[in-house]
Amino acid sequence: MSDTYEPIIVGFLCNWCSYRAADLAGTARLHYAPNMRPIRVMCSGRIDPQFVLKALREGADGVLIAGCHPGECHYVEGNIKALRRFILLRQMLRQLGIEDERVQLVWAAASEGIVLAAAVDRMTEQLRALGPLRWRDTVLNGAAEQRSNGVGEQGSKGAWEQRSRGETSSIAASPSSPPATEEARS
Repeated sequence: MSDTYEPIIVGFLCNWCSYRAADLAGTARLHYAPNMRPIRVMCSGRIDPQFVLKALREGADGVLIAGCHPGECHYVEGNIKALRRFILLRQMLRQLGIEDERVQLVWAAASEGIVLAAAVDRMTEQLRALGPLRWRDTVLNGAAEQRSNGVGEQGSKGAWEQRSRGETSSIAASPSSPPATEEARS
């Protein structure tokens, strides 16, 4: 058994372009890293960010989203939707402490097997350099540390606890505003 780390990449591939590019790379006998587990989706715009989070949570070290080039989507604007979701997902993953290299977006037409193969090779090397994603250590323990440090909370009580008790936050209750109690309203 080898002691070298081999990353697992889940690839969400558009049926019309990227999946066919992967097929072309295989039939053309292009040599590229066998680390990607392809999942065919009808359009990259159908990839819910929850799919990416689930893949990472269940053991993938990285996720590759591949779709048609912008302006060439079979569903008109699916790849533009995928791009918008990808940008927002990447911002959220940064907040969770997950590196940008772990989730990537690539455009590959059906005739661009070389482009997809190069993207898989590049991502595999980047993930080897980063090492395995330890979801529990990175995300779950990182969130617990933020809570213990008071990040995202107001003092010792969270904003949700304050609202559920009828308390107002320091932002909502200014010195000039009346108190928000039933006695003050009557």
